[in-house]
Amino acid sequence: MAEPRSKRPRVTLPACPAHRPLPGSRVRQSFPPAVEEGLCGVTGALLELAYCLQALGEYFDQSQVALPNVSKFFLHQALEERKTAEALMKYQQERGGHYCSKTIQKPNCEYAVGLMKALEVAMVQWKTMIRYFEELYALSIENADPHSASTIKKQFIGPKIQKIKLMGDLLTNARRLDCSQDGRNSLGDYFMDRLQKEFRTGIEPESSQHCSPCPPLQQCSGAAEALKRPQRESSQHRNNIGPIYATIHCTTTLPQCNDGTGAKVKQGREGL
Repeated sequence: MAEPRSKRPRVTLPACPAHRPLPGSRVRQSFPPAVEEGLCGVTGALLELAYCLQALGEYFDQSQVALPNVSKFFLHQALEERKTAEALMKYQQERGGHYCSKTIQKPNCEYAVGLMKALEVAMVQWKTMIRYFEELYALSIENADPHSASTIKKQFIGPKIQKIKLMGDLLTNARRLDCSQDGRNSLGDYFMDRLQKEFRTGIEPESSQHCSPCPPLQQCSGAAEALKRPQRESSQHRNNIGPIYATIHCTTTLPQCNDGTGAKVKQGREGL
C-alpha cells in the first residue's frame, strides 16, 4: 500500500485584525469577509515589499556603491509592486470592500550590502508573495468565491512566477561573475551593472544625431504625375517648334539634412 502524500504546509496569510466590512454596501455580492480580510492583508504585504525594493534601489545609488543601473532596476520593481497593491485596492472597491490603512513596517534589508545578497532578498520576498497569493486563491475556492479566485490566478500569480524566473537568471549570472556578498564592490558587480540586459532596460536610448529621412520623390505633390509623362516630347505636339523637355515641379520643400544631402538632391532636381 502506497504511503499517503504529505500535505503542503499552509502559509498563514498576513493578519488584518482591525479590518471590518463596510456596512450598507450596495455593490457587495458573494464577497466573503474572510477573502476580503485576506486581500487587505496581502495588499499591506505588497506595500511592505515595495518599500523594501525602494530601499535597495536607494542603497545602490549611493556614491560609495555607484551601481546606477541596478538602482533603476530595483526602483522600477518597487513601482510595479506599488501598482499591484493599488490594483488589489481597486478590486476590493469594485466588490464592495475596502482597504484599511495600516502602518508599513521598516524593511529588514540592512544586511543586503552586496548585489548577490540583494538579489537573494528579492527572490525570497517574491517567493513569499506568490505563496500568499496561492493561499488566497485556495481561500477563495473554499469560500465559494470563483471571481476572486480567477482574478488572483490570472492577474497576480502569473506575473510573480515570471519575476521569480528573472531573479533566478540574475542570480546565476551573478554567481558566474563572482559578485560580492559583503559590500566590497567587486568587478563582477560592475560587469553586471553595465552588461546585464535586465539592468539596462531603464536606460533611455541615446538621441540619434541623424536627421529624419527625406520623403521619397513619389510622395511629393505633382511629382508622381510628372514622372508618368515622358521626359521628352515630340515636336509635333507643340506646333513643330522643337523638342520640349518635361519639367518636374515639386510643391514641397525637402528637409535640410545635417550632412547637406537634402540640398544636393534639391539642386539636382532643379537642373533637370
